[in-house]
Amino acid sequence: MRKRLLDILFWSVLSAAFIGPGTVTTATKAGVFYNFDLLWALVFSTFATLLLQEAGARLAIRSHMNLGEAIAQRFARHPARKGVLLLVITAIVLGCAAYEAGNILGAVAGLTMIFNIPAFYFVAGIGLFAGLVFFLDSVHTIARVMGILVFFMGAAFFFTSLSLKPDWSAVLRGSLIPQLPSNRGGALLVLGLIGTTVIPYDLFLGSGVLSKKQSIKDMRFGLSAAIILGGIISMSIMGVGNAVSQGMTPEQRAGISFDYTLLTQTLENSLGIYAVYVFGFGMFAAGFSSAVTAPLASAITAGSLFSNEKNKKKWASNQLYFKLVIAGVLGVGLLFGFLQVKPIPAIIITQAFNGMILPFIAIFLIYVINDENIMGKEHVNGWLSNILMALVLWITLLLGFTSILKSAGQVIGFDPADSKAILLLAVSGVSFLIVFFVLTDIFRRRRKMSKK
Repeated sequence: MRKRLLDILFWSVLSAAFIGPGTVTTATKAGVFYNFDLLWALVFSTFATLLLQEAGARLAIRSHMNLGEAIAQRFARHPARKGVLLLVITAIVLGCAAYEAGNILGAVAGLTMIFNIPAFYFVAGIGLFAGLVFFLDSVHTIARVMGILVFFMGAAFFFTSLSLKPDWSAVLRGSLIPQLPSNRGGALLVLGLIGTTVIPYDLFLGSGVLSKKQSIKDMRFGLSAAIILGGIISMSIMGVGNAVSQGMTPEQRAGISFDYTLLTQTLENSLGIYAVYVFGFGMFAAGFSSAVTAPLASAITAGSLFSNEKNKKKWASNQLYFKLVIAGVLGVGLLFGFLQVKPIPAIIITQAFNGMILPFIAIFLIYVINDENIMGKEHVNGWLSNILMALVLWITLLLGFTSILKSAGQVIGFDPADSKAILLLAVSGVSFLIVFFVLTDIFRRRRKMSKK
């Protein structure tokens, strides 16, 4: 039993990574404007996270390489090797830096709900304590510390949501019936909900912190429990947002100007001042835990892609290059914190950006998990797993393209709703063709290998 709990605690580092201020802000905003109508997006993204993380962790156990190392080996002799590595490292480091800004801003927003102290001091304190965490003995120790923090954060959000007495029929309906809002910003919010849960850098973090000696069975148990609990916490946060606009008409909800002050007032009026303190602590815990995991994931990714026999020691978790990447990403977050950028717009845009780069990282994962030279002939992905991963890839591509088209339409003054059916068909077709190409290419390569 103790071993099972330790497995869950260890894998909770992934929950710490994806339940940041981005999750709190995006899920709360979705609850405010759409009640539980977008809950399906969190259900889907929890399933997608579990599927992709299991593949990444299985890759690490079977091949003794993390995702970054596997990508580097997979494209070692490919003409596009430098381009692929540059794309991956740019997407991950920029994504982590953007996340870090939201993490610091969100943690500060949580503390200001509790204490009436200038934000400058909170930013400095968060930066100092986050920096101290990185002096712990190993990434495994950091993972367990973050797991404990996630437990208290989850309890804060979960019990706040239950205290607000949600409509369970609406919860069930929103979980099972997908709806894509047609109004401005709705598709971006859906993409944000997925981008805040299925985080690209989390795939590198999960395969990077894993002990290669862990069994597949133990990994699957701890990983599944931690991610499902993380999904439940995210859904609880949406329930808190729902309380702000409960009983309002869609027109009234559309007129709401959402910010943390409105959320604080709602919690205080509904449950008393203690609820504000509990939610503020949860927001701080979400921000601080993610402020640690984002730089860590950046350093793991950079090290896995660029370390070699000559500089391998410098990329160790307690050495110069590793620490420089951590310092750079943490520094970006602190800069945004000291500049006191408005947290909500910055956080929402970050989630949408990560939702857009997710399909690219998923494609690389599908390729390496099906490579017999990396996984061995007996441990490559089964076809059921490939079909499920292809489904996740298709949906993320569909949502990503839809969001890009809607955003572009707003810039040039074209309303995509006027040609909604045609655009949806076109986007679905393009997404399907990409997925079809990936699967057929993998099938062709595996067939070629089997003949050798």
